[in-house]
Amino acid sequence: MRNTMKVAKWEIMRNMKSKSFLIGMFLTPIIFLAFLLVPQLFAGSDDEGASSTVYVNDELGVFAEMEALVARAGVDWKVVQTDRPESEAQELLAENDDAAYVLITEEALQSGTVTVHTNDDTNTSLASEVQLLGVPLQERQIEAMGLTSEQAVALAQGIVFEEVTEEAAGVDDMASGEDAAFLERIVPGAFAAVVLLSIVFTGMAIFTSASQEKKDKIAEIILSSLTPGELMQGKILGYFVLGIIQLIVFVVLVLPVLVWRTDVPILEYLLVPELMLLLLIAVLGYWLYASIFVGIGATMADMSTAGNFQGFVMMLPFSPFIFVGPVFADPSGIWAQIGSYIPFTSPGVLILRLSLLEEWPWVEIIIATAILIVSGWICMKLAGKIFKTGILLYGKNATPGEILKWLRA
Repeated sequence: MRNTMKVAKWEIMRNMKSKSFLIGMFLTPIIFLAFLLVPQLFAGSDDEGASSTVYVNDELGVFAEMEALVARAGVDWKVVQTDRPESEAQELLAENDDAAYVLITEEALQSGTVTVHTNDDTNTSLASEVQLLGVPLQERQIEAMGLTSEQAVALAQGIVFEEVTEEAAGVDDMASGEDAAFLERIVPGAFAAVVLLSIVFTGMAIFTSASQEKKDKIAEIILSSLTPGELMQGKILGYFVLGIIQLIVFVVLVLPVLVWRTDVPILEYLLVPELMLLLLIAVLGYWLYASIFVGIGATMADMSTAGNFQGFVMMLPFSPFIFVGPVFADPSGIWAQIGSYIPFTSPGVLILRLSLLEEWPWVEIIIATAILIVSGWICMKLAGKIFKTGILLYGKNATPGEILKWLRA
């Protein structure tokens, strides 16, 4: 175990001093942030200077006063009178990029609540700024009241403009609860997927590491002081730590920006007990892939001459994409279950399924996790046999037939 830790430490220090590793470690989150922020900057510049349209369905005859009030206030609005009913408000708003629909009725005057319809394209500040139109209505209230105590209380409450968004026009309050429940599932799942990709992509460098040591012909020197198993395990552990370091840098740079730019309480949804199981699946996936990478990497004389077999092995972490369509269509379906039980696709498929399902199938999760653990252990043992012979083989890439002979030995 001591030698394994020494190899892991050596791999970590060697890569942390590499300019290519450091550049990649910081460049990845920067590129992600660029894709996130640059489109929003351009979108903001397009909206800048555009005027808002406020449609007023006036049943009280106060439109002229409202129009004059807007002109005096210098607000960048275009106030348009309309006779289209409230049931057609969303159709009317769909004709504009930034608009609101205001319904002025006798009932609104009596209750002090005016309905304001908006949609997804409406500027978020327009619904609050439209409160300006309440001044003429308050004047009508004063004229209609005899200043009794009850009327004085009503007058003190003023006119309230109640926003009705596009979603609220046809969906009840359960929608927001469903959205929150979906985010509670998808945020931990997305984080676990980032963890899996980060450590697996870093672990793929084991391929290059084992091959490079063969090419430089230093494997014999290294193996003179430790066993092939210790060297292999040290590489797996070292690159796992490197993947975690990359993940920490990514989270430190990206998470604050996500919290700042989105209205979603990401930390509240992220720090949940279910995250531990998702992270366990990600780590087991790395263990499986890394065992295969380090074993097959030892069979290559040079990365530039990798054969079709070695190239196929490099594609294994992407195999879960085969099941993406069926899992999205039916997370509990037969294809989703099959993908959960195949070792090479299990990590990605499980994380995706658990991000979509409202109720987790614990029996399937236990079976799939057990398969992952057993598969990782078997791959580690088989990779040890391949590594022991392949790391000392020079001059050519091992064929699948030769690898099979080593496994039988």
